Amino acid sequence: MDFGGLALDLTQLDAPLPIWRVSSRAEDWSETALLVAESGGRLVSLWASDRRQGASGSFTVSAAYATSSGLLCFELPLDGAHMSYPSLAGIFPCALRMQRAIADLHGLVAEGAEDTRPWFNHGAWPEDRFPLRRDFDGAESFPACQVRDYLFVRVAGDGVHEIPVGPVHAGIIEPGHFRFSVVGEKVLRLEERLGYTHKGIEKRFESLPAQAGYRLAGRVSGDATVAYAWAYCMALEGAVGGNAPERARWLRAMLLERERIANHLGDLGALGNDAAFAFGLTHFMRLKEDWLRLNKRLFGHRFAMDRIVPGGVALDVDAPGAAWVVEQCDAVEREVRTLRRIYDDHAGLQDRFVTTGRVTPALAKELGLTGLAGRASGFGHDLRADLPMSPYAELQVRKASHSNGDVAARVFVRFEEILESLRLIREIVTALPPGEVLAPLPSLEEDGFGIGWVESWRGEVLVALETEGERIRRCHCHDPSWQNWPVLEHAVMGNIVPDFPLINKSFNLSYSGHDL
Repeated sequence: MDFGGLALDLTQLDAPLPIWRVSSRAEDWSETALLVAESGGRLVSLWASDRRQGASGSFTVSAAYATSSGLLCFELPLDGAHMSYPSLAGIFPCALRMQRAIADLHGLVAEGAEDTRPWFNHGAWPEDRFPLRRDFDGAESFPACQVRDYLFVRVAGDGVHEIPVGPVHAGIIEPGHFRFSVVGEKVLRLEERLGYTHKGIEKRFESLPAQAGYRLAGRVSGDATVAYAWAYCMALEGAVGGNAPERARWLRAMLLERERIANHLGDLGALGNDAAFAFGLTHFMRLKEDWLRLNKRLFGHRFAMDRIVPGGVALDVDAPGAAWVVEQCDAVEREVRTLRRIYDDHAGLQDRFVTTGRVTPALAKELGLTGLAGRASGFGHDLRADLPMSPYAELQVRKASHSNGDVAARVFVRFEEILESLRLIREIVTALPPGEVLAPLPSLEEDGFGIGWVESWRGEVLVALETEGERIRRCHCHDPSWQNWPVLEHAVMGNIVPDFPLINKSFNLSYSGHDL
């Protein structure tokens, strides 16, 4: 395959989406990244693997790029004497924190990176130990580790002072530290530090049979359990050359759209509440609660956890259940349209939403903003429409988009996506193909590899899976929050401190999905 003038010997993976894999030479690593960027492609994820086994194998750094043709997985093997690779952050700024995570977890350094501060290591392990290397068994503890001072970037000037927020917060949310540099109430700079909820999930995968990994994947970020489970199962099915039955694929899409709606309903209520409009919180949370209760009634779990399994789904929908789903969709659509008119006509809300936390289309493209936040800034990628797999190819998803990039635009996208997902769900349950919902998968080969790529409600979720026989050698789960957390720092600049909770909620990024 000739990619932008660079001839690449690609291997197409067995997957419902066009995904290619290629082993890179060191001299092609940066050139490929530059060609991807120049052709309008994006960096989806960057990770490392320890493929050493005895005297053979090596460390490998992998970059997954989204192109107009599909996903390109570019792998760079590193020999034992050369434990570094060229930095991608100058081409894709979102790579910077991913590179810092690789340094903490694997000890592989990005050459030429401007920021080499630790990202995940808050003193839980020594600086010369690396949790995702094969010689780290995960059972060690290091109580005497010294926590290094983290050097935040300082802003100097008359009247400038810092406001540290977190990592422990007043609400029941996960920890993250936010360091504001302000003059009065105007924010000059925000710097984040995350990683406080690092749980060792990627190390835990290594102790699991590949057939059981979907359950852990579904717990990476609880509000995206369907997306992660589907991406994991897609990767596993690709690794073994299996596939889910057609009816199961349609049911997976129904669960994914129900997950999307549940989160958008909750966010629209929370955004109203952050602008002192408790009426919105009350009604949207009522709708979300009813939505989740029907999940429990039909699927046995409010969030449909563990309902997507290797080879299909662990549920089916009969005629009465389909009728309940359609009836609920109709009722929710009526109420959402009414609430949308109320939000649009409420002067107080619009005063808080419009122009607040703006990310311009140019900045969104430069920084790699993705998901619903990207679509609200004119950077409108959506796998369901751009590279549709079954059943989305038949459903013809209409992408929601806006170009203002402010809180109001992100609210607009949420409303549009709720209405579109309601349409999709109705089409799915009324046109469900007959047949089985679960099929046995072939046995795993000695060395298997697969990638799952799914458009979650927040953005693109990617799971890269490597197997050794029946067990997992490496499972990398990537949340779109990796791309979007750095953009939040830019969105806050020039706004006032009291608007930060509103701007933050309009993105609603994942701590857990980021801090694996």
